[in-house]
Amino acid sequence: MKPGEHVDFDFQLDLAEMANSLDTADVVALYFPLLRKTLIIDARSSAVDAPMIKIVEMVATPEERFRSLRRLRPRFPRPESLTLIPWPKYVQSLVNLGMWDHLVARFVNLGFTDTVRECEGCLEELTAMEKEEIRRALNGENYKSLWESKPGGWTEADGDLEDGTGV
Repeated sequence: MKPGEHVDFDFQLDLAEMANSLDTADVVALYFPLLRKTLIIDARSSAVDAPMIKIVEMVATPEERFRSLRRLRPRFPRPESLTLIPWPKYVQSLVNLGMWDHLVARFVNLGFTDTVRECEGCLEELTAMEKEEIRRALNGENYKSLWESKPGGWTEADGDLEDGTGV
């Protein structure tokens, strides 16, 4: 493993590269597959528009993200690049691993206090969404267990069940 990398639950993240992207990229799409949401961080600003941080729905392709960004920021040209970062971990791990500090520090250093407040609001909202999604999973709302996936349940014909008990 290289310096700056972190492994957790079989997901390898290059934290140094991620920190660099959060520090320098014009636009970052940090997406949360579990939540089916993306945190758009657009550091571009003008005399009229401050930088933007916003939670949006996930999209299927980078081209869709460019189109949605165009609708969100019509006074800005298409960004030269878009950094896509999957975050397959808990939201709080962004804070624990120091990535959230990179994100917020960028806006602090640029002097955009309103955007800093929006960052904190997005973190709270993502945390609440994650808690709700976990609650739904535990209660079986919008989820099916493996045992429910087949009408009639599990039988000997479904696998190597020596005594028919399924254990």
